[in-house]
Amino acid sequence: MRQLLFCLLLALPAAALAQDTDLELVLLADASGSIDSREIAFQRQGYAAALTDPEVLAAIAGTAYGTIAVTYIEWAETTAVIAPWTRIDGAEAAAGFAAHLLAQPRQARGRNAIGGALLEGLRQIEQNDIQGWRRVIDFSGDSANNHSGPGIAEARAQVLAAGVTINALPILRPGDPGRAQGGLEALYEQRIIGGMGAFVVTAESRASFAEAVKRKLVLEISGALPGAPHLAQAQKE
Repeated sequence: MRQLLFCLLLALPAAALAQDTDLELVLLADASGSIDSREIAFQRQGYAAALTDPEVLAAIAGTAYGTIAVTYIEWAETTAVIAPWTRIDGAEAAAGFAAHLLAQPRQARGRNAIGGALLEGLRQIEQNDIQGWRRVIDFSGDSANNHSGPGIAEARAQVLAAGVTINALPILRPGDPGRAQGGLEALYEQRIIGGMGAFVVTAESRASFAEAVKRKLVLEISGALPGAPHLAQAQKE
C-alpha cells in the first residue's frame, strides 16, 4: 500500500506539468470575398487592440497558469496562419503578437468554407506542442454560408468529438435581424457554436467590433459565461 501511495504521489507533479498553459485559443477570422482589404485590417486591429487591453491582460494573469496560447488564422476557401502559436503571459508577449499580426499581408482568399476553417482550427490545436486545460476555437464571420469543402455540421461534430469548444462572433451587416429567425446570430447559435459553455458575442456593427472582441476574449480566457440574457449560455452538443 505504501509503495502504491508513493507511486501516486510521484505521478502528481508529472500530471500537473503536462498542462503547460490554461487555454489554447484559435482565432479564426473571416477573409472571404465579402471582406475587403480595409476590413481585413480593421479586424486585425480589433484583435490586436483587444489582446493588449489591460482588461484582457488581467484576465490572462488571473488564470491558473497566468498564460494562454493563441494563434490567428484567416479563413476563406483557403486558410492562412497569420500569427503562429504564441504564449501570452503579459503585456510584452501580447504586444509582440499584435505587432506580428498587423504586419502580415493578406493570404487567404475565396468564398466561404466554414467547415474547412473549423477543421483547420482543430488541426492547429491537435498538432501543436502545447497542452492546455481548455481548448477553444473562436470563429468570426459575416455569413453562415458554406460554398466548398466539408459541411459545417460534419466539421462541427468532429471538433466537438475532440473536446474542443467552438464560440462565435457574428459580424452583422446592416439590416441583419440578429437573433430573429434567419438572422446571423441565430444561425451561429444553431449551426456553429458547441461544446462546454459555448456562447455567441455579436458585433452589431463594424464600429462595435473591437469592443465585442474584447468582451469575448475576457469571457473565453476567464472561462466565464456571458451574463446578458440574449446570449447563448447552455452547452450545445
